[in-house]
Amino acid sequence: MAEQRLQIIVGCEESQEVTKALRELGHEAYSCDLKECSGGHPEWHLKMDVFEAIELKNWDMGIFFPDCTYLTISANKWYKDMPPRKSGVLVGEERRQAREMAVNFFMRLYNCNIPKVAIENPVGVMSTRFRKPDQVLQPWMFGHGETKATCLWLRGLPKLEPTNIVEGRYQRMHLLPKTKNRAELRSKTYSGIAKAIAEQFTK
Repeated sequence: MAEQRLQIIVGCEESQEVTKALRELGHEAYSCDLKECSGGHPEWHLKMDVFEAIELKNWDMGIFFPDCTYLTISANKWYKDMPPRKSGVLVGEERRQAREMAVNFFMRLYNCNIPKVAIENPVGVMSTRFRKPDQVLQPWMFGHGETKATCLWLRGLPKLEPTNIVEGRYQRMHLLPKTKNRAELRSKTYSGIAKAIAEQFTK
């Protein structure tokens, strides 16, 4: 159990992967998302706007996983002016406006009044719109034989040290079939990384 019980908000997390890892160490952690949680512990979940949740307590730490849809560089072709898509995917000016809102959301999280902050996102525009991430993680550094570059922007927290470097460089997440829950599956934090976050950020 933790020597010091920390109050931690894990924002934009419906899977509760990090929240559960923090709870296992004895910290008072809560996931927060506009969606219902899928991690099995609704009693630890704040279904509300993350900025409203930030005002609920004097949090010791905030760990945030903002939606990467408009921050990633993987869909840059949709930012050019073009006719609307039948699929409903935003393009052109609408998508550019959505990106500006996403950048603002990211920066509001980073600059919130919590003393220790970590923000996770894939490789994307925040490297140029804000600054380069403090570190880039791969699942194979934490016991999962896969590749999926994950960036961390940190304030008041240490860089994560690899815990279990393993063989395997399989792009499983990239190759997932296009199902309704594909985005949620791709955004779920690997258990090895969640465990490292919980153990190393709360030392």
